[in-house]
Amino acid sequence: MRNGLRAFLIHFFVTVFFILVALAYFHPVLQGKVIEQSDIVQFTGMAKEQNDFRKKTGEEPYWTNSAFGGMPTYQLGAYYPHDYIKKLDRTIRFLPRPADYLFIYLIGFYILLCCLKVDYKLAILGALAFGFSTYMIIILGVGHNAKAHAIGYMPMLLGGIVLVFRKKYLWGFLLTTIAMALEVGANHYQMTYYFMLLVLILGAVYLVDALKQKQLKHFGKSVGLLLVAVLLGVAANATSLMATKEYADWSTRGKSELTINPKGEPVEKGSGLDRDYITQYSYGIAESLNLFVPRLFGGSNSENLGTQSKTYNYLTENGISRTKALEFSKGLPLYWGDQPIVAAPAYIGAVVFFLFVLGLFLVQGKVKWWLLGGTIMALVLSWGKNFGLLTDLMIDYFPMYNKFRAVSSIQVILELCAPVLAILALAALFNNKIDESKKFKSLKISIFITLGLGIFLFLIKGLFSFTGQSDETLRQYYGDDILALIQADRKSVYNSDIFRSLIYMGLASLVIWFFLKGKLKQSLVVVFIGVLILFDLVGVAKRYVDEDDFVAKRRMSEPFQQTEFDKQIAQDKSIFRVYDPNEGINGARTSYFHQSVGGYHAAKPAGLEDLFKFYIYKGKVGVLSMLNVKYIVQQDEEGRSYPAQNPDANGNAWFVDQLISVTNANEEIMALDTLDLKHKAVFNRSKFTLNNTDYQVDSTAGIQLTNYSPNHLTYSSNNSNTGLAVFSEMYYSHGWNAYIDGQLTEHFKVNYVLRALEIPAGKHNIEFKFQPEIVRIGSKITMASSIIIGLILILGIGYTIRKSGNKTSD
Repeated sequence: MRNGLRAFLIHFFVTVFFILVALAYFHPVLQGKVIEQSDIVQFTGMAKEQNDFRKKTGEEPYWTNSAFGGMPTYQLGAYYPHDYIKKLDRTIRFLPRPADYLFIYLIGFYILLCCLKVDYKLAILGALAFGFSTYMIIILGVGHNAKAHAIGYMPMLLGGIVLVFRKKYLWGFLLTTIAMALEVGANHYQMTYYFMLLVLILGAVYLVDALKQKQLKHFGKSVGLLLVAVLLGVAANATSLMATKEYADWSTRGKSELTINPKGEPVEKGSGLDRDYITQYSYGIAESLNLFVPRLFGGSNSENLGTQSKTYNYLTENGISRTKALEFSKGLPLYWGDQPIVAAPAYIGAVVFFLFVLGLFLVQGKVKWWLLGGTIMALVLSWGKNFGLLTDLMIDYFPMYNKFRAVSSIQVILELCAPVLAILALAALFNNKIDESKKFKSLKISIFITLGLGIFLFLIKGLFSFTGQSDETLRQYYGDDILALIQADRKSVYNSDIFRSLIYMGLASLVIWFFLKGKLKQSLVVVFIGVLILFDLVGVAKRYVDEDDFVAKRRMSEPFQQTEFDKQIAQDKSIFRVYDPNEGINGARTSYFHQSVGGYHAAKPAGLEDLFKFYIYKGKVGVLSMLNVKYIVQQDEEGRSYPAQNPDANGNAWFVDQLISVTNANEEIMALDTLDLKHKAVFNRSKFTLNNTDYQVDSTAGIQLTNYSPNHLTYSSNNSNTGLAVFSEMYYSHGWNAYIDGQLTEHFKVNYVLRALEIPAGKHNIEFKFQPEIVRIGSKITMASSIIIGLILILGIGYTIRKSGNKTSD
């Protein structure tokens, strides 16, 4: 019990330490400020209608009309019944954002290293190395909260898996179950998917080891337990997962029915994203070395060099005021790699990099091999189109790999594995069972490799052009002189960061050298290496996220300001949509104030995106009219925006006199080019069987929207004949139900994306209600799984207490 109490106190104070570290780094949160995150600004615009509705009614709408012409809110922070894992997650993340995410980075990695039997002092060191890795901080700066969330729970989940393979079956199973539930609940399946690739490598290494050690029974038992744990963790998020899968099939992540492009030319379509889209963000092979040297390729698209840049000096020497010169030099486009946009390099730290190399020679056993395997896998897959042989193979044949874009982000697996091996290297240095000569030899080789790499990079700089993709544009805006100075600044940071990394690496190697020579105690080595890691990583992280990124809370909760044209549009109290060509399909500002056909999400409704490609980007107003776009934002001669009313907008619903039958999606979308969309509609007869295609519409026929909620639309219709009504709402078969005078009635899709309903003659009350069955079924599964997890947890705690009591009695 005494050891148990000591361990409890250690872990308690370590937790407190991590809380203080997270709050210290993001100290503006203590003043009530929040971090300004570009993605969250967009999210706020997307979720405005949903949040307002929830606040006003206490209900969850599960549908919003404020973005993309209408879409489910499953990926916009929808709340589901019996989501107890979400409540646990909120309890763990009790700190103000983004300190909460930094905290789970730290505590999760600490748990992982403890599961690997690493001393708590080194585990703290490892947690700091992982938590302050540049990528982990920058994704908080730009607002990739779901990604940070999922990454934060990865180490904890990995710790549970390791525990099971260490024959700590009960607590390994419980930790894996809970961490898996939290991981999936973070709702960033791309990160979870990449993590499972690492688990496959880990499993393969443990299988080989089990064969060698003749412990296949233990291996099989471990795998069985882990599968049950994963199943329970997944089932605890059943509603979210099932809803996401359903939406993904309807979105650009699903299989397109089109086999033609906007020109009508045939194209090959797979079941996932377009190959170019998947690999748009591919890490350069040489660029990967900024794992060791942060600004090897310039850093980011907007680097702040302040008064230290050559560009600043040139501007001030040529009469530009210091204020304007400084403003310019705060956002220098130094990145010169091949990726479209880079907010910061994926720098893991020169000290961590050096220790990782040391670990390759000093650490032995299966742990090293799965860490190395995971590192290599993540590195080569992050190269994407720059290593097409492997990437194409994965896209074509590996399950679900083509569902995710930005392949460069798989480097998070490397950034998870590298600090683990680095800390294991330190643990091996402190291990008296390892021969001293081996330690010296490993250190010398590691110094030779990292020092040699730094010198090599310095010597070959003449081979690089330091020319970026945007340089021609920069030349047009600023001229040759400024561009030349920007390129000179790129060379300058290239050199300075090489020397910076070599200095940190050199200091770390000296500390270890003195330790091996008996000149330094182990505790001092931990302190010195810890200080070096912190100064190194925090120094780079502060370049990209610091106190200047925090703003007053109101600025983030109300991120968009209402303009004159917004006010003019708001005076119209009818229900309609707005289109801003400056945003196109990408932008949530319009969604914040109005119902919009644009929006901001990685998985857009596929049908709407097709309409943009085929018609809207070409200025086809007829398609905007059928989507009930009543206002199109335009600019006057002085560049001021104003709302131009579209007099041809079809309204909320209308009767047509003829249905045009086609046989496939290609014909359906192409028909919109010439079809009179006010009087006719087109449907795909391979999807729907209809008896009538001709209708009589007289001058008295009409249908009006009488009541609006995002999840419940009510219309009144009056028609002397049986009519076919087309609604300017997106067709989504999994949840929208149509009722005529309270009777459930089948509706179908017309005009590629819209709903249609045959209505009998006479006066009728028409309702469309969003009643997603997936939420009802998923909630039952979620509740059952949560109860099972809770019972197992209680039994586990009871068993452990009883076992501990028996030992004390003995």
